Amino acid sequence: MLGSRPAHPVRLPARGTPATDAAVTARIMPWLRITAAYAWRLILVGVVVYGVFTVLGRFQLIAVALFVALIVTSVLRPLADLLDRALPRPLSVAVALLGSSLLLLTLFALVGNAVASESATLVGEFRGGVHRIELWLQRPPLRLSPGRLSALENQVTDYIDAHRSRLLSSAVTQLGRVVELVTGGALALFASVFFIHSGERLWAWARDQLLPGGARAAWDRAGSTAWRTFAGYTRGIIIVAATNAVLVGIALLVLRVPLALPLTLLEFFAAFVPLVGSPVALGVATVVALAGRGPLTALAVLVLIVVIGQLEGHVLHPLVLSWAVRLHPLVVAVSVIAGSIVAGVIGAVVAVPFVSVIWAVLRALRPAPP
Repeated sequence: MLGSRPAHPVRLPARGTPATDAAVTARIMPWLRITAAYAWRLILVGVVVYGVFTVLGRFQLIAVALFVALIVTSVLRPLADLLDRALPRPLSVAVALLGSSLLLLTLFALVGNAVASESATLVGEFRGGVHRIELWLQRPPLRLSPGRLSALENQVTDYIDAHRSRLLSSAVTQLGRVVELVTGGALALFASVFFIHSGERLWAWARDQLLPGGARAAWDRAGSTAWRTFAGYTRGIIIVAATNAVLVGIALLVLRVPLALPLTLLEFFAAFVPLVGSPVALGVATVVALAGRGPLTALAVLVLIVVIGQLEGHVLHPLVLSWAVRLHPLVVAVSVIAGSIVAGVIGAVVAVPFVSVIWAVLRALRPAPP
């Protein structure tokens, strides 16, 4: 058309070309791009972890039995290897398992004998201790009247009478749990025999049968790192628990607290839950000391809780477990709480070694920096 501008061809960039995609990506803020990349990876990891815990929850008895078998293997495998120098392999495994079982049975027999021998004295001491607690509650600063204490005792008695059937049904349910416990113990012992005798052959068979050839080297590295971390954590936590139990036992014997030996054994097993188990066990010891020996002894046990906690957190854990577990105390605390929410006491025990093994495997598989 006359008087109009001459048309000039304009070339628009083609959509979907690599150059255009690179330009659009460059205009995205770097922090948003990095956040999105980490977000989908975290979502994937969360889905996998949730699936693993769901499967383990459906087969909780088997999972716990195998976990106990791994603990037994990590403790007794060095002993079996030492005995293997002088005895045949099956005989060395049998001696290690039977010897440790007799040691545990002897320990429990001593605890039961101590409780039975002190039962008559404990009844009188606890009655006097309850009376002393009532007198202490009537004094400042609480100033509870005798009528109020009697009302509280009547409320407890009425609650027990009203819920007696429920308590009996729960006791029957606990009997079923005892049967499950015996079954799980038998499975753990059966698996421990094979893990101690030929665990490396079981791992080699599973690796060769289930994994492609190109992935076997990486899985070997991950498996050896996981086992080394788990075994180191197990042996270290046993050393920490035994040290805590010896210190607590000596202190309770010096303070003449009733049931010193059972409370020492409780402290040993409670120390397997890091940061939480030991204060709970010593809290039980404080209640026993208050009922059996009075407020001053209970105050001394409270001071013992603080001293043992500081010793465990600042000396034993860094000294014994630092070579096997490199986790921040905040990570340990969050892991214990999360494990207890997911699976109760078992989850609290399993959480820290589980997180430690995962972290060690990720570090082992991470490519070395140039």
